[in-house]
Amino acid sequence: MKKNMSRSLLTAAAVLSLVAGASSALAQNKKITVGVSWSNFQEERWKTDEAAIKKELATVGADYVATDAQSSTAKQLSDIESLIARGADVLIVLAQDSQAVEPGVTKALNEGIPVIGYDRLIENPNAFYLTFDNKKVGELQAEYVLKQQPKGNYVYIKGSSQDPNADFLNSGQKEVLKPSIDKGDIKIVGEQYTDGWLPANAQRNMEQILTANNNKVDAVVASNDGTAGGAVAALAAQGLAGIPVSGQDADGAGLNRIALGTQTVDIWKDARLEGKTAADIAIQLAGGKKLTDIKDSAPWKSPKGQTLQAIFLQPQPITKDNLNLVIDAGWTTKDVVCKGVQKGSVKACD
Repeated sequence: MKKNMSRSLLTAAAVLSLVAGASSALAQNKKITVGVSWSNFQEERWKTDEAAIKKELATVGADYVATDAQSSTAKQLSDIESLIARGADVLIVLAQDSQAVEPGVTKALNEGIPVIGYDRLIENPNAFYLTFDNKKVGELQAEYVLKQQPKGNYVYIKGSSQDPNADFLNSGQKEVLKPSIDKGDIKIVGEQYTDGWLPANAQRNMEQILTANNNKVDAVVASNDGTAGGAVAALAAQGLAGIPVSGQDADGAGLNRIALGTQTVDIWKDARLEGKTAADIAIQLAGGKKLTDIKDSAPWKSPKGQTLQAIFLQPQPITKDNLNLVIDAGWTTKDVVCKGVQKGSVKACD
């Protein structure tokens, strides 16, 4: 597959090489405070990220302070100002709205406080960008759904229109499905953004698409586990549970749907790796390193033509056949994954 962007790829093994750099950054014995602005901490995923960030910061005695914008762009701006006032030496920002957060990011940068755009793009060339390869996530989602359902009526349930990741994901999905669409094997009968990534909004969108198409839907490319859950709820209400549906984040509910057969694939982005990497980058930046000095990073050109220093982590597709990976890695437990699963139907649950 042809790539149109330069990407720096980081695996779990490569993260280990960053730790030495982080330790040397603290040679000056300065107490570091890392401020984290979460966009919507109520999502299960971010609690795992936070634990990993805290764990890595603790290894060097750095302080952790955090705020939760509760899905409010206005609150996130005031949160960033609060973190600056509380003495943060570096900021990790999970943007609710990548454009609306820009004034807060600019204020921090003007005060000499480095900023890491965490998981979601902040399109500022003076901010570092750390995320998983979201275009690749979208490609994997579409590939696995297509494998299960090579023909028929397809639906895109996308993420929030305020989040650049939603479009990165969808670009990967469309790239994979385009040949089948061009041949006429697949028809897109519905395509909706999901405001705030909220499952209830995804369910409502899916219900409307089903109504508009007299329930003639054969597959759903949903962009994360929350939107997948909403889509599956709408499908189940119409007796359609079990058609191919994608997701991502490896939430407990999503992994359980994989085992139950109501979700086809879940793209696992090990948040422990992302959190650990973010904390290490934060320590290095607070210790005086330049963006371009961050090991394993590389320049990356954004959709708007901005060049950012970035690291892209690699995702892992999870299906019924390899559910054991998330259990063996300690990401979740067998009880969570296998709740309600008939004995003998899924190898990981036996």
